[in-house]
Amino acid sequence: MMMEVLFTTNSLTWVPHPAVENVSIKKIITMENFGNESPSIIVVRIPVGVVVPEHIHADSEDILFILSGAGIMRIDGVGEVPLRKGNVVRVPRNTKHRIFDVSEELLVYDVFSPGIM
Repeated sequence: MMMEVLFTTNSLTWVPHPAVENVSIKKIITMENFGNESPSIIVVRIPVGVVVPEHIHADSEDILFILSGAGIMRIDGVGEVPLRKGNVVRVPRNTKHRIFDVSEELLVYDVFSPGIM
């Protein structure tokens, strides 16, 4: 099923993150809706105090645009990166990273290329 070409994220429902407890996502663009060649684009909501454990995306880059909030990302080989409104962070494929010290609820526009969901 193909999604509309133009839609609002207000029409999308928050669902639990498939791997991280207490984190919610809105699926904007997924391979399920747009085909296997599509990137995955989601909005991620991370509440204050929640930690996203260290993990990797073996086959995809992870590009984050911070819409609001505050926290810190630790990227293997880079160190700590501030997550603040307007910041863009690129995590290369197969690179360990985690999010912690969320002091204001984070809203993140998150792109995975190639797609992962």
